[in-house]
Amino acid sequence: MGEAIMVGMAEVKVTQSADDMLIALGLGSSICICAFDAQASIAAMAYVVLPENHNNETAAGKYADTAVPLLIEMMSRNGAAADRIRAAIIGGAQLFAFNGTGVRLEIGARNIEAVKAALQAERVPVAATDLGGSTGRSVHLTGDGRVRVKVLGKGETDLVHLGEVSVAALAGDSR
Repeated sequence: MGEAIMVGMAEVKVTQSADDMLIALGLGSSICICAFDAQASIAAMAYVVLPENHNNETAAGKYADTAVPLLIEMMSRNGAAADRIRAAIIGGAQLFAFNGTGVRLEIGARNIEAVKAALQAERVPVAATDLGGSTGRSVHLTGDGRVRVKVLGKGETDLVHLGEVSVAALAGDSR
């Protein structure tokens, strides 16, 4: 049995053990990026909280525009090749309704767009998504590339096995 590795808000973590499991709990408007290089057997997860780092803060994992390059760098340091990495993205919910009063921040929608743009800039194809809505989620990424999503009140589902996603299957990816 491998290790359960908790990935907290603004964190990026990597594993090289197929028996390990990366876990992100309580996603609301935040985005969980699950990434996997099947050839190198390297899995990584980022828990992105906000779209952009405007103040040059040092918590690179907190922002989509800095977390994605950090995720790729950490995977590469462990032997992954950027052109083999496949991703799944989960989260981006709009948890609070303001009934037409006040300004809607729509952090979830902004996070979705920022993560997609950052992955596209790094040329990382997105194999699967579970985005938006108004319900929180938790995510498990096994060290062999399986992504499982638990949606509050709706149970768990297998989203994708990133280790089995071929380049041909992603050819129609329009991101």
